[in-house]
Amino acid sequence: METSAHVIRVNVPLRWSDMDAYGHINNVEVIRMLEEARILAFGPPGGTGAHGIEPPVPLFNTVPPNTQSLVSEHRVKYLAPLEYRNVPADVDIWFSSVKGASLTISYLVSDPVTNKACIKAETTLAFVDAVTGALLRVTAEQRELCGRHTGTSVFA
Repeated sequence: METSAHVIRVNVPLRWSDMDAYGHINNVEVIRMLEEARILAFGPPGGTGAHGIEPPVPLFNTVPPNTQSLVSEHRVKYLAPLEYRNVPADVDIWFSSVKGASLTISYLVSDPVTNKACIKAETTLAFVDAVTGALLRVTAEQRELCGRHTGTSVFA
């Protein structure tokens, strides 16, 4: 993918244990990689972990206390095998949809040596009040943060 202004590129390390018997990154580990890419790009969900490096888009810093950031859907398409390398994979990430109460994040995972696109994926997230279980609306501040990094769905 040709990197655009709205795309955030993060580098997700590949672990030796991510590899399956065929020498490819296992499909279960791909979901973990998507999670790592989200954390690198948008920070850890509010109330989790200790303070670290500020992410490029501090989306999760904007959630109120007692808010959970929950995955409601994943969609993954494997374009080519992602083979284990001791070099982090390139992951381009952006928002492909911002709705009233959910965000959809698109990813393109590429081999770090060949630059070949190996995986395209999307994750839909919703913010939920941890006490009541109520779905929370995307705030104006969150929309503004997402707006600078919004593009077409990887499945369009």
